[in-house]
Amino acid sequence: MPESQENISQSIPLLNQFLEQEQARFPNIPAAIPIIIQAMATSARFMSKAVVQSMIDRDGSCIESFNSSGDTQQKLDILAQNLLLETLEATREVCAVISEEADLLVPLRNKDARYIVALDPLDGSSNVNVNSPIGTLFSIYQRSSSSEVPIQDADVLIPGKQQLAAGYILYSTVTTLVYATIYGVHGFTYDPVVNEFFLTHPALRMPENGITYAINHSYLHTFPHYIQNYIAYCRRQELTSRYTGALVADFHRHLLEGGIYLYPPTYKRPNGKLRLMFECNVLAFIAEQAGGLATDGKQPILNIIPRHIHQCVPFYIGSKTMVKNLLNCI
Repeated sequence: MPESQENISQSIPLLNQFLEQEQARFPNIPAAIPIIIQAMATSARFMSKAVVQSMIDRDGSCIESFNSSGDTQQKLDILAQNLLLETLEATREVCAVISEEADLLVPLRNKDARYIVALDPLDGSSNVNVNSPIGTLFSIYQRSSSSEVPIQDADVLIPGKQQLAAGYILYSTVTTLVYATIYGVHGFTYDPVVNEFFLTHPALRMPENGITYAINHSYLHTFPHYIQNYIAYCRRQELTSRYTGALVADFHRHLLEGGIYLYPPTYKRPNGKLRLMFECNVLAFIAEQAGGLATDGKQPILNIIPRHIHQCVPFYIGSKTMVKNLLNCI
């Protein structure tokens, strides 16, 4: 490593160092939380290399299978799912996982563990072949039932405000890990030379307003009239449209720069497309801890009691002022 890079790296906390510091500052954070977050970082190190290798091997194409939401599964989706299950089980802190890629709750061998992790293993995987951003989303819940009985859906069908921590990994020009607890939101950047995540975005706060919005304009004619009116308002304000097809990437921009992301109901999907447990709750928790807002148009996302693991909801998230303006249209 060049001397200048080594000096810079030594002055910035590593992820594991920062987690230890946070544990000392806030001792009521369960000891399992930093262990699980470090496991997610371990998976991210592997996945960042696997994404590169898939491009070299041209091996990221679709396979003939579909997940519970009807989305086509790619080889990297399955790889990410299996990797995360293995890594989380190795922590001995996770008793079960719910995942976008699995029909049912997946029990792990750690029957006495007290934590459940919700996963979207690879968000935006269709972007891989065109070298566009993709991501992973995760959140951590505490099991409510006794370890003496089998883990069940009721242990996770609880409002998102009961999440203990939530985060995402963005694979883009660099690999970034962002996580949130009730004590704040922090971002880390992966340095592949030293194989470590460094704290690069401490105590993130989402700007109260922004100049960008993200929505899939191709469905504009199927959106409710209040959404069409809001988009017209955005255009009159000369806001810039930014939509990548990867939720993690669009949200990350708004977290840093301000903005709003919208996935409304459509004629074909009257309940929206995004999964409450795997996508909406995760990002809503992060947004609210950073000063933003998230709603389904009727109530805060984090107040919704899920009916089933793969429930979908309309989703609006971003800067506080922009979300409030949208709610005024509704």
